[in-house]
Amino acid sequence: MNNFLIQRAGRFSLLLLLTLAAEGCAPPVYFDTPLEFRSREKYNAFMQTYSSYLTGKKFYIDPGHGGKDRNNKGPAGEAVEADLNLKVGLFLRDFLTEAGATVYMSRTTDTTVNLKDRSLLANESGADIFISIHHNAPGSGADRYINYTSTYYHAKETDYEYEPMERDLAKYIQRDLAYAMRTPGGLGSFDGTYSDYWIYPGAGFSVLRHTTIPSVLVECSFHTHEYEEKRLIQIEFNRVQAWGIFRGIARYISQSIPKVSFKSTTLKNGAYKAVFGISDTVQINPRSIRVFADSAETSEFLFDESENELSISFKTPGERLIKIIAANTRGNHAYPYEEKIMFTKD
Repeated sequence: MNNFLIQRAGRFSLLLLLTLAAEGCAPPVYFDTPLEFRSREKYNAFMQTYSSYLTGKKFYIDPGHGGKDRNNKGPAGEAVEADLNLKVGLFLRDFLTEAGATVYMSRTTDTTVNLKDRSLLANESGADIFISIHHNAPGSGADRYINYTSTYYHAKETDYEYEPMERDLAKYIQRDLAYAMRTPGGLGSFDGTYSDYWIYPGAGFSVLRHTTIPSVLVECSFHTHEYEEKRLIQIEFNRVQAWGIFRGIARYISQSIPKVSFKSTTLKNGAYKAVFGISDTVQINPRSIRVFADSAETSEFLFDESENELSISFKTPGERLIKIIAANTRGNHAYPYEEKIMFTKD
């Protein structure tokens, strides 16, 4: 190596040391640009591909906190969770709208919205899917450097109110969001999705518990992490976060979602029978089907694969609450289906 190169290397090393010393040895603010943001052609191609699946779909976006609830902040006080949630939510709205979806929001400015009102407004909106956006903070005494991405669904697999479809959605969002942000899913879950009972056993999050349309809650990352805070206050990074959520939603919808519908009731040979259709553009997986009558699971049903019809019979008349769970061969479950059916003698 000649003297010129040695001198250049020495100056660079000194500059690097001085820079690290000035910044307290903190790493630079870093995030990757999604592939679709690198060229207009790739962005347009993605939108064109998935718009056919998203057009006509309705979403309710809930940026958490806001208004009087602005207490959650990063260690430097620069990242305010309420503002981060809103920025990501607005970018997500724009992506979904551009793809042809209809979007409702619990708030579009820094306003106060009560927890129960968020669910009530979502239920009244007629939306197909509810997504609540948050940023996390560790519990008291926890490691202040903890940082990961997590997506929550309501209840556990053993609970009657658990809906597999919500976990399907959570998996897609979690995968693409974590990839876009380059953050892990945490050690509490194999795939980064969590039951909200993990936080509040037996109850879960209010917005998931009281929202009757399919719903998930996203904790993008920890605003309390010293270095993460520096990323979160970058508006372009908020756009990257929203793109990760949007990609997950788009890819989930593209895999098709079965639909359960009531067809008819009959009385024949002393048996009261109800018939339901399970339709999809993808083949239904018969092994995925579960049927509940008055909250109790039953195996007393028949599924006709050629007609995609499910029938269940009872020996006595009366009102029955029927719940049906079914998935297609791609693993996507139907939207929650629960309906009261009246069997009469006439």
